Amino acid sequence: QVQLVESGGGLAQAGGSLRLSCAASGRASGSYAMAWFRQGSEKEREFVATVSWGDGPYYANSVKGRFTISRDYNKNTMYLQMNSLKPEDTAAYYCAAARGIGSSWADGDKYNYWGQGTQVTVSS
Repeated sequence: QVQLVESGGGLAQAGGSLRLSCAASGRASGSYAMAWFRQGSEKEREFVATVSWGDGPYYANSVKGRFTISRDYNKNTMYLQMNSLKPEDTAAYYCAAARGIGSSWADGDKYNYWGQGTQVTVSS
């Protein structure tokens, strides 16, 4: 069992930055693939970024060059540095974890564990 807790969301202006954190706890959580997803109002959930030990990072095209994902395995924490924010980045951001998903890292249905989400709102 893995528990995930996100933090760091909030309000930012277009062009600004925010940093999200996802603290993982539980047995062997460091061995899990972890990723960020987001879901805007009346939109479907979409993949944002992922990184695992020895694999990745991988990014959605919509955030490539603006967002940076990282993991601190000593702290069991994953981060998402979001720069050059746009109003279309407004969404609830979720971290997710799973084991053994191979190349299916962009498929949210493959993840077993999810955080409660943190809201990011970008004003124009």
